[in-house]
Amino acid sequence: MGTYRIFFMIAMLNLIITGSVYGMNEELVIQQDSIMVAADNPQVEEERPVVEYVEWILYRMHKIPLVLVILYGITFFSIITMLVLLVFILLNRSRLQREARLRAYLMEKYQRLLMDYLFDDGMGEKAYKEMLKVARNTLNRQVLIDQIIDIMVNLKGDIMQRAKDLYLKLGLKRDSLKKTQSRKWHTKIKGYRELAFMNIRSANKNIIRSINSNNEILRMEAQIAMIRLSDENPFEWMHKLEKPLSVWDQITLLELILQHDMKVPEFKQWFYSKNLSIVIFALKMISKFEQKEAEEEVLSLCDHENEKVRSTVFRICGDMKFRKALSVMKARYQMETFNNKLEILKSFAKIPEESYMGFLKSVLDEEEDVQLQIQATKAIKNMEEPGVSMLDKLMKSESEYKNYQIIIRHVLDGRIN
Repeated sequence: MGTYRIFFMIAMLNLIITGSVYGMNEELVIQQDSIMVAADNPQVEEERPVVEYVEWILYRMHKIPLVLVILYGITFFSIITMLVLLVFILLNRSRLQREARLRAYLMEKYQRLLMDYLFDDGMGEKAYKEMLKVARNTLNRQVLIDQIIDIMVNLKGDIMQRAKDLYLKLGLKRDSLKKTQSRKWHTKIKGYRELAFMNIRSANKNIIRSINSNNEILRMEAQIAMIRLSDENPFEWMHKLEKPLSVWDQITLLELILQHDMKVPEFKQWFYSKNLSIVIFALKMISKFEQKEAEEEVLSLCDHENEKVRSTVFRICGDMKFRKALSVMKARYQMETFNNKLEILKSFAKIPEESYMGFLKSVLDEEEDVQLQIQATKAIKNMEEPGVSMLDKLMKSESEYKNYQIIIRHVLDGRIN
């Protein structure tokens, strides 16, 4: 809009300037000629203002420089464009308002008809015929689908099944299946949600193709739909997932399992997936659902080539109190990155074992990083009496004085910990 105003102001300014330069003498000539013609012909006297104006316009256009003509054209085009856009916006706004009013009317009507169909046997057939009559176009049918789903959320047993039967009887399943084949991702998602809610598996092949979509939202919705539409192994699609499983996706999947009381699979089956995010998710689920029978498989990943996978393994070993992991983590310690060393020491603190006090003492002596020293000290302290006694001895022994005495004092201070 700012550009259009600038063009318009420039055009008007040039019009004024050219009018003052070119028009003064020429207007006098035109007026004199017009007076002489009007004296010979009275009819011309009446038409003289119009003729003069047209002649003036043509004369001015002939005299105006080409640059100004182009500028006038751009200004005219800009004005027309703005008018067209304004008309389009107003028409679209009017359409949306009409659609909103229609939706509100249909929602109220369908709610009443659904109540009659589900809870009043005498009105059931009449309500069905009325819904069949009203639901004749895409908008009306979509509103009806939404209302059926909204009602089913709060229903159970036979009434819920009756609502689902109505959905099938009205042929609304075709609408949901059609959405899954749409090129619009948001339309596909709507179809996935409807089919998942109705537990209709006709489109599973279409849905599973979307689990590797570049669209993150579509990918997540496809994953959720496949979980809800699978009985034996709800997470079978994870074997085919090539895209990273984001942290948000992992949280969503966990909530689905907990909310719907789903059968929990053996997550160790994904430990050797090429998708590292799947391996990490499987390890987290092993810990969450305490699948301790996977201990050997978890320990085998301590030598995994990926640092983040190893870090997750070390943390899980500590959380699940896998004592067999202590010797493995001790052997890995010197080869690990700083962050992984921290995870190893944190796990030693979670699994107090007096036989590893010498290892932790060597970490306290040899490591220069304060964070590593603090974690090693905490691990020793968690061994209770033997560990605390050793720390007290280190504090009091001047011959073995080290710079880490401040760290020991900090860890032993009950007011801080």
